[in-house]
Amino acid sequence: MKNIQFQNIDYFYLLLIIPVLVMLYIWVIRRQRPKIIHSTTQFLNSFPKSNRIYLEHFPFVLLMLSIIGIVIALARPQTSSTRQEISTEGIDIVVAIDVSTSMLAEDVKPNRIEAAKETAKEFIKKRVNDRIGLVVFSGESYTQCPVTIDHSVLLNLIDKINAGMIIDGTAIGMGLATSISRLKDSKAKSKVIILLTDGINNTGIISPITATDIAKTFGVKVYTIGLGTKGMAPYPVKTPFGTQYQYVDVKIDDQLLTYIAQSTGGKYFRATNRKSLEKIYSDIDLMEKTKINVAYFTKKQDLFYPFITSSLILFSISILLKMTLLKRLP
Repeated sequence: MKNIQFQNIDYFYLLLIIPVLVMLYIWVIRRQRPKIIHSTTQFLNSFPKSNRIYLEHFPFVLLMLSIIGIVIALARPQTSSTRQEISTEGIDIVVAIDVSTSMLAEDVKPNRIEAAKETAKEFIKKRVNDRIGLVVFSGESYTQCPVTIDHSVLLNLIDKINAGMIIDGTAIGMGLATSISRLKDSKAKSKVIILLTDGINNTGIISPITATDIAKTFGVKVYTIGLGTKGMAPYPVKTPFGTQYQYVDVKIDDQLLTYIAQSTGGKYFRATNRKSLEKIYSDIDLMEKTKINVAYFTKKQDLFYPFITSSLILFSISILLKMTLLKRLP
């Protein structure tokens, strides 16, 4: 970004001398102008006017312009070019969300899956400098979005996930393993998985313990979130008479999720409502801050040379006119 600024702005006060010189010039001209008494001056109108009349005050105007140029030069105008370099130690993050049908339970409003989607989106919007990916899992797992800096694409893909979109079940080990596969080759300073589930691992060809060991091998930190109230939760069931609700037991393997988190350097959280889930994401956001270094470089270039040159030229023309074309007789 370029702009013009003046190093010695106080010199502009010297411009106050311009009106003083103009008034002094007018006073001197009136004092020096000879007076001839005529009975009438009408006959003088028939004589052609000399070019000297039109140029009489031109040297003074040039002199004033040269003074203005010198004052501007003394104020030392400069162009300032500022450049900033931002270096980030970004964090690669994978958000792994359980999409089993139990995520339709409405103990977390409006239901678990919608609350999980909305809070994840708000978290992503805050992480503008990080690459983030999305993994979904239930009985199986797959990558919904690889790690990317294009968060608009990621947010759109989050909107498209729904409970029951893949074979039902809760394969925590598979969800964790798929998330690790998206991060294992990452060159980021920090690699993080946020795994959210509302159940107990009951399927999958990779056990959560094995997946945890893989995470430790690749230096991946895992934050785990257990989503669901304690006790019973209302679950919608479609019947010929419309949607009916039945209460089901909330079963979350707190011990396993704690083990996964602590073994990888992360932390386990339990979210029993929408507000606590939002706070969990805020806490993770604070714990995993991206390091940003901003360096500013300023380059200045002096612009007073043209003003000095112009002032000298104008002053020289003024003197030259006074000594030649506009020279007065003694």
